[in-house]
Amino acid sequence: MDTASKIAEQLLHEAISSNASDVHFFPFADHATIHFRVLGGRIHHKTIPISQYDVLLTYYKFTSGMDIGEVRKPQDGTIIHELEGNRCALRLSTLPLNRTESLAIRILPQDQHHSLEKLFLFQFQLKKLKSWIKNRNGIILFTGPTGSGKTTTLYTLLQTILAEKSYQTITLEDPVEKDIHDILQVQVNEKAGITYQTGLKAALRHDPDIIMIGEIRDRFTAQFAFDASLTGHLVLSTLHAGSAEGTIQRLWEMGIGTIDMQQSLIAVAALELLPIKLKDHTERAAIMEMLDGQTLEHTLNNDSLQATDHFDTFHHLRKKAFAYGFITEDTLSSSGH
Repeated sequence: MDTASKIAEQLLHEAISSNASDVHFFPFADHATIHFRVLGGRIHHKTIPISQYDVLLTYYKFTSGMDIGEVRKPQDGTIIHELEGNRCALRLSTLPLNRTESLAIRILPQDQHHSLEKLFLFQFQLKKLKSWIKNRNGIILFTGPTGSGKTTTLYTLLQTILAEKSYQTITLEDPVEKDIHDILQVQVNEKAGITYQTGLKAALRHDPDIIMIGEIRDRFTAQFAFDASLTGHLVLSTLHAGSAEGTIQRLWEMGIGTIDMQQSLIAVAALELLPIKLKDHTERAAIMEMLDGQTLEHTLNNDSLQATDHFDTFHHLRKKAFAYGFITEDTLSSSGH
């Protein structure tokens, strides 16, 4: 196991040094490939013998609290990893395959402090976002695929709000991805009976000003989130949807009526991360499809958005980013839908 721990630590060191957000292990008959996800792209890191992968898999399962004897069911685990003073929370998940298991590791740096200004490419979008969070009741939704920056945006928003004024803030997360001071963070644990539903009910008894729900996953959580926003709370949450208008469709499918949305929904921001070229390196920044006010009302009424609504689609924002020299032509063409 000592050898396994050294190999495992070295691999994590290489991933973190590469600013990888994820590590993917793909086992085959006699070998396993390891890929890093860096700036949204998937990069082949190395290929190892299957015997070495089996030892690594057992080590990672053991140290993250999984059952090393269970190979037929998906499992999740966590590890707190420290390297040269930098703390990372590692979220591990296994997926059963024909004769083995694959492994994925999400790397969540704990000491990184983002600013809202650096998260977003266009400052006019940030200005609009800041106007939304001045509301003291209602619901704001951030949508997009996995890895689009929804959770990072939520955390940064909360830290920005709390830096300006003290609010009783409670989060419900599965899992808690980053420890934040001055916030009550509740870890959803369905095995222990702490579901999003029971957590929300308990949170409301703690007199919160702001409630952050990690993800709206089902009809019950969606309805509860909207009900909470009607009782004098600002609710922030995420939802999987491909676009801002698609978010409204998802909410209808979850049983949220148009009247409920008209009463409670402050705004929707669909996020997409773009690799931004700088002088000596590349970073990622978000663009947003933003529905609020008139554009939100038109969408709720099933009206098509007009040019006069000033609604910027992802396609328009990418073209704007290219025109300003923020992104390359390759990025413009590869991210088009």
